Amino acid sequence: MSTTAFDAPAVYPVRHHTLEIQGLPVFYREAGNPANPTLVLLHGFPTSSAMFRNLLRDLADSYHLIAPDHIGFGRSAMPSVREFDYSFENLTKITLELLNALGVDRFALYIQDYGAPIGLRIAARNPERVTAIISQSGNAYLEGFTPFWDVLFAHAKDRAANEVEVRKLLEADATKWQYTHGVPADRLDRLAPDTWALDQAYLDRPGNKEIQLQLFWDYQFNLDGYPGFQEYFRTHRPPVLVTWGEHDEIFGADGARAYARDLPDAEIHLLDAGHFALETHGAEIAALIRDFLSRKLS
Repeated sequence: MSTTAFDAPAVYPVRHHTLEIQGLPVFYREAGNPANPTLVLLHGFPTSSAMFRNLLRDLADSYHLIAPDHIGFGRSAMPSVREFDYSFENLTKITLELLNALGVDRFALYIQDYGAPIGLRIAARNPERVTAIISQSGNAYLEGFTPFWDVLFAHAKDRAANEVEVRKLLEADATKWQYTHGVPADRLDRLAPDTWALDQAYLDRPGNKEIQLQLFWDYQFNLDGYPGFQEYFRTHRPPVLVTWGEHDEIFGADGARAYARDLPDAEIHLLDAGHFALETHGAEIAALIRDFLSRKLS
């Protein structure tokens, strides 16, 4: 029996675009039908929208997905620290302007690491636009900070005295460690070495380490927003799914559990994983998201 195109399984390709926002090229990946509910995927440090490469395909049959690269990351523009004020506030403004330019009025958010202070700023300021939040090591509580942050907070207080130590976080061994720590032995072979090699290649571009140092310093001001984020949770009660690596040594599991304080209906799943749980538990996370959004967006 011959097979026609109509007999083949549906394929939902990932599309790659660049759009100019505030005079800067912003790269983003897109998948799925825009008529379906939209899920905006916001990546963390030191990666890019490439961290969502598999999730985009896994969910594209039911959802419209948009995954931008923040300015200074991935394939988006990388102006120098003299040409652009690198702050989480400015990264938030660019992300929101991108969504406005794309005509995306309502959307769910997937926040990871740096994506959390960006996404939660957007949600707290535009609660009517956010349909749900999925947090993967997306911290919103002081409980989530681990000893990993000691040198970063010391750097925030005295940049010159602590820059040598902080720069070690931008080297290849540290980048690889972000992927490998907390991963159970039987899942280490699921980690693609290309992930940390790609991240390091972006970090090693001339001028990029200075960008990362500026964002390291600026991170302290995200904590000032935590009371407002938590008030947003209590007041607007957005549906929240937490899919967090239980062994994450950057944002600890207490940061995941803390969501329940302001959102008693939050669905919290601690996975046998580290910081980049999508790399080892992508299928499980996709299934959790599909179940969660099918109930909360119906």
